[in-house]
Amino acid sequence: MIRFGVTLPQKLIIWNVYRNLLVRSLCSTENEVSKAVQAGKNRWQPTIFSKILDKSVPATILYEDEKCLAFQDVMPQAPTHFLVIPRKHIPSLNVASAEDTELLGHLLQVAKQVAEKENLENGYRIVINNGPDGAQSVYHLHIHVLGGRQMLWPPG
Repeated sequence: MIRFGVTLPQKLIIWNVYRNLLVRSLCSTENEVSKAVQAGKNRWQPTIFSKILDKSVPATILYEDEKCLAFQDVMPQAPTHFLVIPRKHIPSLNVASAEDTELLGHLLQVAKQVAEKENLENGYRIVINNGPDGAQSVYHLHIHVLGGRQMLWPPG
């Protein structure tokens, strides 16, 4: 009898595919999209991130400086999931101006530094949701950094 074994890396890939399908089935895409559409109507209003910045809402802060803040996501979509936000209120990437170029680069540098501290040496994904079609539900520019597992492509 010939037996075909499944290697550990193959088992991990199968498990990640299964887990991602399960997570996607538990997360209501329609709910996230409707939240994004609703949030887009109030893009210049203070957000939950404003409250995290002024410390009126607690967060697990991973990094802080005069330009930005990095903190753990309260609804992680990966074993490691944190956000990097600017102190300046920029509702979305589309609203960022040429004056914000240095700040945007700083946010990416901070994302990289925190990813290193979080031991994401095998890689990570950076995501910026922009506008209703991008499922942006909080209108304060923010960078998601996700890692600690194999990411799938396309992310859809």
